[in-house]
Amino acid sequence: MWMYLFTLFLIIALFVIYAFQNKRYKKTEYYEQTKNSYISVLFDKGRLGEFYTYQYLKPLDGYRRYLFNLYIPKENGETTELDVVLLHESGIYVFESKNYSGWIFGTESQKYWTQTLPVGKGRSQKNKFFNPILQNKGHLKWLKAFLADQTLPFYSYIVFSDRCTLKNIKTTSEEHCVVNRYHLLAAVRHNIAKTGGQLSREKIDSLFEILYPLTQIDEAVKMAHIKNIQQKTRDDFSKPAPVAVVMPKTEEPVCPRCGEKLVIRIAKKGERQGKQFWGCSNFPKCMYTEEMADTP
Repeated sequence: MWMYLFTLFLIIALFVIYAFQNKRYKKTEYYEQTKNSYISVLFDKGRLGEFYTYQYLKPLDGYRRYLFNLYIPKENGETTELDVVLLHESGIYVFESKNYSGWIFGTESQKYWTQTLPVGKGRSQKNKFFNPILQNKGHLKWLKAFLADQTLPFYSYIVFSDRCTLKNIKTTSEEHCVVNRYHLLAAVRHNIAKTGGQLSREKIDSLFEILYPLTQIDEAVKMAHIKNIQQKTRDDFSKPAPVAVVMPKTEEPVCPRCGEKLVIRIAKKGERQGKQFWGCSNFPKCMYTEEMADTP
């Protein structure tokens, strides 16, 4: 009887906490713009990283406006997606969110960085992912081209989760800042103190009105973006690698790019329609797929 009452009390308490957090969440600029449900954010690693980045920046002083999941057009007809953009009196901040865990190694010039995860018994698993500095360079390039205003100040920030450790991260320029989320607010405040006011309220509002429609694109554009990224990733990783990464065997298959679990999916179209394949559970943030051997 007591166990039943305790379980019931726990369920009610969790429901009350969730309802309270959900109510607070729906008052945020993130929800207002993305319309992502609270439950979908909690269970999506990518969305949660974006939301936390926004949350950590909320104590900032000064006039500001935010943009989330901004799809900027490129000259070839494709798009590039910016996770979080902050329009502030000190300038335009472009944040690339990496909600990863483990140890992170990389330099500004390397094409790929390495994530190292413990897998037990003193062993570790190494995963490669595209250099986020180069990724954000591309974001800044197309954002600058779209706005076509050489007087605007831009800043690049690569934001990793609090669960990871940045090991031996080397940058050769001062154009990009790589931080854990718990250092983000201090890093941005330091930049504000150094640069001072650069944009008026009217300019910030004007930029917001120009860019906001690019956060409200239809699903067709989003799917085309995902398809283009997936194809480029496949083409890139199909090239012979100069050094093979040996992956230790684990009880469950793991994505070699982001470290999340692989799940079984079924192809809905194409020549393998109806057949099973391995797909990353971190989709669409990670597009890794792997064919399964046909069973007799």
